[in-house]
Amino acid sequence: MSITEHIPTIGALTEQLATHDYLVDPGLASALFCAVRLPQPLLLEGEAGVGKTQAAKALASLLDTPLIRLQCFEGIDASEALYEWNYPRQLLGIRVAEAQGTHLAEDSLFSRDFLIERPLLQALEHPGPNPAVLLIDEVDRADEEFEAFLFEMLAESSVTVPELGTLKAVISPIVILTSNRTRDLHDALKRRCLYHWIDYPDLAHATAIVRLRVPLAPKDLVEQVTQAVQRLRGLDVQKPPGVAEAIDWVHAAMLLGVGRLDGAAVEQTLGSVLKYREDQDVARTQGLAWVAGE
Repeated sequence: MSITEHIPTIGALTEQLATHDYLVDPGLASALFCAVRLPQPLLLEGEAGVGKTQAAKALASLLDTPLIRLQCFEGIDASEALYEWNYPRQLLGIRVAEAQGTHLAEDSLFSRDFLIERPLLQALEHPGPNPAVLLIDEVDRADEEFEAFLFEMLAESSVTVPELGTLKAVISPIVILTSNRTRDLHDALKRRCLYHWIDYPDLAHATAIVRLRVPLAPKDLVEQVTQAVQRLRGLDVQKPPGVAEAIDWVHAAMLLGVGRLDGAAVEQTLGSVLKYREDQDVARTQGLAWVAGE
């Protein structure tokens, strides 16, 4: 089944994502639909925990295609992202040739037999039938040189390996980039991408997401947790909790046998939702009973 047949409309995409435990609003559904059907890279920005990475995971699951993830970090370069040469195997090849009294040409050492594919090259060379979903996660953690390195792949679905030439995708991957905005990305990168900001969901949407992700949780507990998360976001905390923390909080509460939130239950499970000591101190100063809605 082709991508067009698989995802004929935005509504169909929304419904199919819901069956894979991912609820989207119309704006995000439209952005993902364009990323799949154009295709064009999609840059998702938003606070941590709002579901940026999960969007790529759900899309790959929906299409029954590999999710190939490149986790960015400071100092990442081509050897981690694109390819590197298998030096131990090259050295072994040289020694075998010497033992056999034959000559191993340099071109042979830098052939596909000695190439280790990293995520970008794996995504470009995925044979299909559906395109791979390439998740370039937290691209804001990489430096500007790495951004520039991505330009060729994002614009042309191709990369250049000096020893092998330009390698172009047979089936262009669906590319999702995420950013927590720890720094501003270069305009040249943004020009190559569609863009969507994922905000914190409203209370009703957040409650629906948590119910979907933790189906065995008591309804009252889910509602109390999502309301408490909204209250915590209104405090002066370093890391406001998102939907991911709400899901973690419900899981922790259920594991510990908490059926409803009160001040004591919040104290017992606070580490699942606030991950900085200073943020926990802010919540305790405000009052854990207040956090629980008592």
